[in-house]
Order: sequence, then C-alpha cells, then structure tokens
Amino acid sequence: MDTTRVLLVDDEEEFVRALAERLQLRSFDVQLAFNGEQALGSLQDQEPDLVVLDLKMPGMDGMEVLRRVRKHHPRVAVIMLTGHGSEKDRDEALRLGAYAYLQKPVQIDQLVRLIKERREP
Repeated sequence: MDTTRVLLVDDEEEFVRALAERLQLRSFDVQLAFNGEQALGSLQDQEPDLVVLDLKMPGMDGMEVLRRVRKHHPRVAVIMLTGHGSEKDRDEALRLGAYAYLQKPVQIDQLVRLIKERREP
C-alpha cells in the first residue's frame, strides 16, 4: 500500500509542526496548512487521503473548511481535532461528515489508529 497522505490544518504552528514530526516518524506523508484558506489551496494542489483539522482558527473556521472539503473532495476523510470544542461542535462536525472528533491533547497512538482504520479498503 502506498504512503498515506495527511494534511494537518492548525493555526498553532508549534503544535502542528510537532504533530507532523510524530506522524512522519510513523511513515505518513504529511503536509501542513496554518489556516482554512491554505488548507483549501493545498487540497486543490494535491488531494490527501485524510485531513486533521482544527476547529477554532482565525478567518475561516474548521466547520467551514469541513463543509467545503465534504462538498468538493468527498473521498477525503476529515478528523476534527480541537482544544476548544463543545458537545454541540462535536455533533455538528459529525453531522457534516467528519470521520472523527478528537480533543487536544491528542494521544498520538489514537490518532494513528484512526488514520490507519480510515485508510483500510
């Protein structure tokens, strides 16, 4: 099986770079975006297998990015990852088609398991 391509989207650059390193050590092909607009641009350039998406970001928030990903890239799975979400946010994200909704700080093994499960045919 080819390498799983993951797009990490989070405005907390230090966090997202550390998470990217941890995923790269586990042989994932990781791209970074630091806001919703960058994420959507990156999706146009090369569609990943999965997006790990922060909920609260300046400008376009994660819910709007999720809506657009589901509309224009329906094969791409989205895992919402937030430190500020509520149960209402979780319900909305899942209703909009998120594959999973996780709270920060995320356990790397849990995230890796979800990525691998989603990638299985």
